[in-house]
Amino acid sequence: AEDARMSKRLVTIKTDLDLGFDWKHFAPGEPDADTLVTVFKELEFDSLLERAQEDDLLPGDAALNGEDEAESEDDPALTFDFGEYEEVTSHDADAVDYLLIEDEAALRDLAEDLLEYDALSFDVETTSTDKMEAELVGLSFAWAEGEAAYAPTPLPDGTSEANVLEALAPVLESDALKIGHNLKYDLSVLRRAGADAQGPLFDTMVAHYLLAPEAEHGLDAVARKYLSYRMIPIEDLIGEDQDGSMRDVDPEEAMPYACEDADVAFQLKDKLRDGLDDNDLLGIAEDIEFPLVPVLSAMELRGIRLDRSVLDDISDEMEGEMEALKKKLHDEAGEEFNPNSPKQLREILFDKLDLEPRAKTSTGKPSTKESVLQALSTEHDLPGLVLDWRGLSKLKSTYVDSLGELVHPDTGRIHTDFNQAVTATGRLSSSNPNLQNIPVRTERGREVRRAFVPKDGWQLIAADYEQIELRILAAASGDDALRQVFRNEEDVHTTTAARVFGKGPGDVTSDERRKAKEVNYAIPYGISPWGLAQRLRSSADEAQELIDEYRRSYPAVSRYLAEQVEKARERGYAETMLGRRRYVPDIDSSNSRRRGFAERVAVNMPIQGTQADMIKIAMVRLRERLARDDHAARMLLQVHDELVLEAPPDALDSVRPVIRETMEEAYPLPGDVPVAVALHAADNWLDAH
Repeated sequence: AEDARMSKRLVTIKTDLDLGFDWKHFAPGEPDADTLVTVFKELEFDSLLERAQEDDLLPGDAALNGEDEAESEDDPALTFDFGEYEEVTSHDADAVDYLLIEDEAALRDLAEDLLEYDALSFDVETTSTDKMEAELVGLSFAWAEGEAAYAPTPLPDGTSEANVLEALAPVLESDALKIGHNLKYDLSVLRRAGADAQGPLFDTMVAHYLLAPEAEHGLDAVARKYLSYRMIPIEDLIGEDQDGSMRDVDPEEAMPYACEDADVAFQLKDKLRDGLDDNDLLGIAEDIEFPLVPVLSAMELRGIRLDRSVLDDISDEMEGEMEALKKKLHDEAGEEFNPNSPKQLREILFDKLDLEPRAKTSTGKPSTKESVLQALSTEHDLPGLVLDWRGLSKLKSTYVDSLGELVHPDTGRIHTDFNQAVTATGRLSSSNPNLQNIPVRTERGREVRRAFVPKDGWQLIAADYEQIELRILAAASGDDALRQVFRNEEDVHTTTAARVFGKGPGDVTSDERRKAKEVNYAIPYGISPWGLAQRLRSSADEAQELIDEYRRSYPAVSRYLAEQVEKARERGYAETMLGRRRYVPDIDSSNSRRRGFAERVAVNMPIQGTQADMIKIAMVRLRERLARDDHAARMLLQVHDELVLEAPPDALDSVRPVIRETMEEAYPLPGDVPVAVALHAADNWLDAH
């Protein structure tokens, strides 16, 4: 009976406690926009970030996307599906021959045996996924299906990491094909440990990316898809929260996990190679993507120097500018309010100023997202001021005040991650930090580049493809008028303005050239009149008129763009000049939004993807030439259409023509359309333009 009474007390909610809270403390408040953006970006909650913006929980400039509409990684396109499997298998110790290397004698035997193979896979076990922090825990090798070995560092008999790497050096440096999954990471870890893997590569992650750009490329996902095999979860070794370390895992326990990584990659190689061959992608893999892996690894490890004092000065200046802007905002509104608060801004815009709402959130409230504010800025000064303030706020918090925290304490440099298997167009992306998203259209955004500097006494070299996407469009479309612009080395934006506005090039105003530039770059993305109007801050009628004049000026361009949509509809994919593919399963969708997106992809992929192929070819060849001719210049960054290098002043004259020639000759365009590279050197990234 006592137990029953106790049970009743335990499950009865006590309602008479003095909590010391007022009910108003439990009412929903304003979201902390900066914290939400930080958390969503940190956890890569891209869809949540987009939804929060659509519902006005966040300011409209908090997007993760870059400048290119068609580059969004939230494409309503492919989602990965493991499909139907008759059977999914997992690790069976009796079905494999995995070996733990316990002493130096066994290690030497392994190294000698591995030298007999023309192809082998390898994988590193480490203490961290951060290439600059990871300590080597061991290496695994596989040379046949179900046959692999794991060598911990140090070995159980006490053989040091240095001696393990010395014994394996002939294997790593041999001409045998090296197979692995995300080899860029493995190469970086080995280089930091003093080892160097050489010879041709086959990266199963990159291979799968070429076959299915918008799918999941993790080793477990690819193994389930191609081998119907479920891999040993890392949580089995280091805990559900992954707060343990591989360093603390007993080598006997780590061995099956490590060997499995190498074994699965080895088994995937032939299947993926067949897929690449069947889809005419093997050339891109072997000539561009696989050779690019060590190039990116070297660039990441090298990093780029950052002058924090420049950022401190910019931060102080921006603080003053933001305060002045906020005062203007308050004067325009007639009261103080938080420009980052959609709720407060909504009250000012639509209640107090009585502006007409242009769109609604999913909850039916008037929207204050960026596109709405842009439209409203033609009616009142306040929306434009809000956009300016938000832009400065984002730039300050995301880059100016944050970049310094990413400087590595040992190198004094920023070591960004270049992501080779993320964007569906083939472009590289970067993270930690995302250098692609540093704004370059505003003076303040460009100022951030001043903080990126070379090694002491050296200079930065910025080599930028000039109007490369328009040149590719001219070459691909066969439009004689557009091709002639580039052959004659005319200013393409001035020439387009002259054609569109019906006047001589010498009579074109700066505003007309600006509008023509927007049209030139918007057309290949399949932009709508409304979208162009937002960019130009003009009416949709004026934007439509500009689009119509452009089409009349360059008729072959319009035909080409329409043909690309039809080709993609027939084949199910769009492709670059070199054959890189992006699949468009929604091109016949009954959902107009999905269909429209797929059509824009079909138009944009051949252009933007070809540019991505070109600069990757240039990077691979440039690394080879710099090494072969013993040039002191070193590649540091690849951002959009640009390569950034550093070199000593006495090497500039000899290396400039090498860079220019390599980039311009990476992929000759059809129709004798010339490729041009702007190249400048200076003491910082900004001045190198």
